[in-house]
Order: sequence, then structure tokens, then C-alpha cells
Amino acid sequence: MDARDVILSPRITEKSMANAIGTQYTFVVHPEATKTQIRHAIEEIFGVNVLNVNTVNVRGKVRNFARRGTRTSGKQSDFKKAIVTLKPGQKIELGGVNYFEQ
Repeated sequence: MDARDVILSPRITEKSMANAIGTQYTFVVHPEATKTQIRHAIEEIFGVNVLNVNTVNVRGKVRNFARRGTRTSGKQSDFKKAIVTLKPGQKIELGGVNYFEQ
């Protein structure tokens, strides 16, 4: 897999923004990507040194909807996220803008 195929997008939430004040960044990754593939992809794309990679398989939630008088249910997509810890003093900037620091 190519590095751009492994890392799908940054995961920007309140919790990930709070962790980014330190040196942890959260990304949505390919469901079959391994920790070493994620490490090499982050180092190649952003030019930083990765200390640790933690991965979580997140199951999609089941939602109920009421449409035109009938109740239906649906399911959100499953995804895999990676929490990447960088060496102290390093940070990631996306497109010249650091989305992780406010």
C-alpha cells in the first residue's frame, strides 16, 4: 500500500484537539493497515519521527429514523483510527495550517 492509501484523513474532534496540544495526533486509516505501515506513512508524508502508534477499530452506531410515518434503522460505517505519538518538539501541519493547534 502507498502511504497516501494508508492515511485517509485526520480525525478532528474535541478530544483529538486536546491531545494535539501534547504530541498525539489522530488519523482515520485504512482498515487493513498495520501499525508499522501507519508509522512509515506518517514519517514519509509529514517528515516527523513517530514514537508510538495505537490503533482502534471503531464500530458504527445503529441509528433509528422516522421517515414518512415508518420507522427504519440504519448503521454508520465502521472505521479504524490511529493515535500517533511524535517525539517531543515536533508537530504536524496540514496544508500550511496546523488544524491541531488553536
